[in-house]
Amino acid sequence: MSDDAPTNDDVHRAAAAIRDGDAVVYPTETVYGMGADATSPEAVERVFDIKGRDRDKPLSAGFPDVDSALDYVEVTDREEAFMRRFLPGPVTVVVERRDSLPDVLVSSRERVGVRVPDHELALELFRAAETPVTATSANLSGAGSITNPSQLPDEIHDAVAFVLDGGTTPGTESTVVDPGQGIIHRRGAMADDIEAWLEDES
Repeated sequence: MSDDAPTNDDVHRAAAAIRDGDAVVYPTETVYGMGADATSPEAVERVFDIKGRDRDKPLSAGFPDVDSALDYVEVTDREEAFMRRFLPGPVTVVVERRDSLPDVLVSSRERVGVRVPDHELALELFRAAETPVTATSANLSGAGSITNPSQLPDEIHDAVAFVLDGGTTPGTESTVVDPGQGIIHRRGAMADDIEAWLEDES
């Protein structure tokens, strides 16, 4: 790709690659993510393989909005209220998955992380893909997160079908939270606000 900002055509080419079962790299308001069709076991397996990630470490799923996510997860009123308060945003919300999300995505667990990034390019990609998209950092397992495509290792660059270059991202990881259980699994962006909400709504 050129150094110019991604065009609408770039977004649709990346989305087409996702629909074809390939993986792509895309920017978010935290770090760069690796996206593939989160409903396809084969595509999810490809993401694990590219990253060299252990199969017992689940992946999250990205959506263009909360309403789209609710088609693939089961939530309580409290969980939905949390999602509508903090999404889109740098938050991964852990809720119960439906069977339309495959076992391999979540390491056969019953709950899945939901991401709705506060980043227009990511949301455009998710809308164009018309399927849940894996939301995992675009790095080799155990390596540092990627905040600019220039940092992508050759192994990833060569393995993905497309890189959407959105420039440099902020780099603060999302906060991972299970609002139903009131647990913050990983503190990151907006962690204090999330903690306050969990206490106020308990």
